[in-house]
Amino acid sequence: MSEVLVIGHKNPDTDAICSAIGYAEFKQRTGLPDAVAARCGATNDRIDFVLKTFGMSPPKFVSDVSPKVRDVMQTDVLSADLTTTVAQAVSIMEKRRIRMLPVLNPNRTCAGLVSMFKLSRFFVPDPSNLEGSRKLLTSLGGLAQTLAGSLKSAERPLEEEELMMMIGAMSDRAFGSRLDKYPPDKLVVVVGDRWDIQQLAIREKVRCLIVTGGHEVEERTLDAARENHVSVIVSPHDTATTANLCRAAMPVKHVVHEEFDSFDQDDRLESVQRDAMNSLMAAFPVRDKENRTIGILSKSDFIKKVDRRLILVDHNELSQAVRGADKVEIMEIIDHHRIGAFTSHQPMLFRNEPVGSTSTIVADCFFRYGVELPKKIAGLLLAGLVSDTLNLNSPTATDRDADVLKRLEELSGVDAQDFTEKLFASGSVLTSREPAEAISTDCKEYEEDGRKFSVAQIEEIGFDTFWKQKVEVQGSLERYRSDHGYYFSALLVTDVTKQNSLLVLAGSELFHQQISHTEKEPGIYDLQGVVSRKKQLMPYLTDCLENVLE
Repeated sequence: MSEVLVIGHKNPDTDAICSAIGYAEFKQRTGLPDAVAARCGATNDRIDFVLKTFGMSPPKFVSDVSPKVRDVMQTDVLSADLTTTVAQAVSIMEKRRIRMLPVLNPNRTCAGLVSMFKLSRFFVPDPSNLEGSRKLLTSLGGLAQTLAGSLKSAERPLEEEELMMMIGAMSDRAFGSRLDKYPPDKLVVVVGDRWDIQQLAIREKVRCLIVTGGHEVEERTLDAARENHVSVIVSPHDTATTANLCRAAMPVKHVVHEEFDSFDQDDRLESVQRDAMNSLMAAFPVRDKENRTIGILSKSDFIKKVDRRLILVDHNELSQAVRGADKVEIMEIIDHHRIGAFTSHQPMLFRNEPVGSTSTIVADCFFRYGVELPKKIAGLLLAGLVSDTLNLNSPTATDRDADVLKRLEELSGVDAQDFTEKLFASGSVLTSREPAEAISTDCKEYEEDGRKFSVAQIEEIGFDTFWKQKVEVQGSLERYRSDHGYYFSALLVTDVTKQNSLLVLAGSELFHQQISHTEKEPGIYDLQGVVSRKKQLMPYLTDCLENVLE
């Protein structure tokens, strides 16, 4: 089985990270050993504080779950090198029933492709150029190897050269008259046990004499060959087979497709499919970051099913999910937010409950099904719960959150009040990060009536740090809105000690006019008693948006 990623939303907060780790543990203990906690965004100082407190590592980082080339490519790469002969390449391709063979350089970069189509044209002579079927481009050593023959006499056996093949199948007189048509030092004469033709070829000092049928060559003939610098090869095959194989002794570097498509192993299948299907090639080399060939992608590989599955926690809208979530199977959704626009191709477990945190739901899974909850996981779920509910002070907190928190305190040995104070004192996002990064640390995208917008939240102890950076924050928020094409972008800066917030808004003047809260400064509104993005701010903003649309 493949991994099942338990993953929170983009720009994860503490609840998303803790619930992902907790639910992965639950699934592992209830029959899904391949469940793995994951994240699709960076952690922040508070998340790092929580993980360090309970001795846990951050979830696996996954930026994109779209099916990739590496998910379906063939990793058993059959290949040739530049010195491989055509005969060897054909043998490999026929044995494995493949139509394309990559030719690799010593560093495993791809020099080209050998196709069965091109090789078939090579073996079948062009009727308009029959003379071309006589041409050989090889070395004598390559000839001997291809023929599975033996070099009895060798002159420069490793030198690659252009040669002309002649069959000694006629009378010695007719053969002699034909010899005059070609330069003898370029001739390869293929003949059986005809001593007269052998002697004539040697006297004329041809480049190579190939004796077929496995016949022994007389010692006096070999002596004459050496004296005239004629190389001699004995072929075990008959003359017709030998002649055919001679052409196949050519190195594949002379018949490769030097122009070809190749793909990176991390390319999305969807993005390369059109190029692959429009190509005349049947298969494509797959490269790694060093440009080494590590796989082969054939056109048939595109119909393979990629067995990657997701469990979404702390969100249920694809706009907030990891990239590519719409391309793979979503098994479950565990969430406590509003239900957004979502469709699926198959039934799934969708558990959405009106509680203050997803960590509450995850902890309840352990309790409800009688599954042992490890101390560290109990601590993480406590952290996620108090973070999302401000230790039950948020209007989103429910009696169920309070009941679950009490049990988590007992199991983890952690005092929620004390831990909450340490958690929110563990780091100010506005202090530790640049404004452009701070406004997107916990940011979610939404869509209403065809208009997309973003709502982010920062939890601080007091507003002093914000007021010092207000100009930079507002500028970053406007650029973020513009870059993403949002109708508006909102930032809720919450004072966790006084349970109040400031709303920083970037958008059209018409939308600003719908905000009824006190405007402390242009684009900055005072939201007394508002601390929850989900339960208090989102309904208010969507109402304002509806008024604009009216």
